[in-house]
Amino acid sequence: MKIAVIGAGAMGSIYGGHLSQKHEVYLIDTSPAIVEHIQKEGIRLQENGEENVYQPNAVTSAEGLPVMDLVLLFVKSLYSRDALVSGKNLIGKDTYLMTLQNGSGHEDILEEFAPTDHIIIGTTEDNGAVLGPGLIRRGGTGNTNVGMLTEDSHGFLPRLKEEFECCGFSVKIHSNIQQLIWNKLFTNVSLSAVTGILQVDMGYIAANDHAWNMTVRLIREAVAVAHGLGLEADAEEIIEKVKKTSEMSPNGCTSIRADIQNGRKTEVDMISGSVVRAAGKCGIPVPTHEFVVEMVHALEGKQR
Repeated sequence: MKIAVIGAGAMGSIYGGHLSQKHEVYLIDTSPAIVEHIQKEGIRLQENGEENVYQPNAVTSAEGLPVMDLVLLFVKSLYSRDALVSGKNLIGKDTYLMTLQNGSGHEDILEEFAPTDHIIIGTTEDNGAVLGPGLIRRGGTGNTNVGMLTEDSHGFLPRLKEEFECCGFSVKIHSNIQQLIWNKLFTNVSLSAVTGILQVDMGYIAANDHAWNMTVRLIREAVAVAHGLGLEADAEEIIEKVKKTSEMSPNGCTSIRADIQNGRKTEVDMISGSVVRAAGKCGIPVPTHEFVVEMVHALEGKQR
């Protein structure tokens, strides 16, 4: 397969590196320093107690590259549209677009560039951290969960599963991938959002009555929207799970908190914002989520 992986961060490097063992992979990143380093030394992954080197093609631009069988998006969601505009030449009539990005609603952007039956959405249980240019620590492995919004009329998902698994990934195909995405989303739209606004560690949320009350309110609103979408969600189970996550990670720092702390734009529009958009379609009020989106945007770029 010809595969373009857009974004050479931790996850893009893990997937681009492993897929390059069996496929023609182009890892695209706008940082000349990172690309040059990968071109010279490859991607070094610390995994399973050893360091492995992978050699995908690394470029700063999609210009001049061929049409791909698969384009895998690993940029921060706020850059997704720009990345796909820059890489329009990668997308042909048979190209599939795939995202494993955090949050929900990414298909709204991908549908601007490919038909719905050529869009794959999902989640990954792999995780990693960038230690330096081209140096990644793979912190853990798990399933790559994928699905489509329509029937897989061309039978691409079984092919994708086979091609990914021969490169060391474990792929699970889901008939209702939105259910899985929302199961993961509940924690991000509650615990993560509140730690970002308050600029506190994860453990603070369960320990402070006011922070916890706000978190519970966000969960209940998100559950109501999930029900409106025809998804399953048990508010009490989710509340208990989020509380346990807070208590078990007292010093944890969420990405929304870290982005605000460092004056960066966040992915709140694809996290809490996705609940607001879905609520609008279902006619369900979500005032707490609307507040969260506005508050996070107000804090972005603020000097701390």
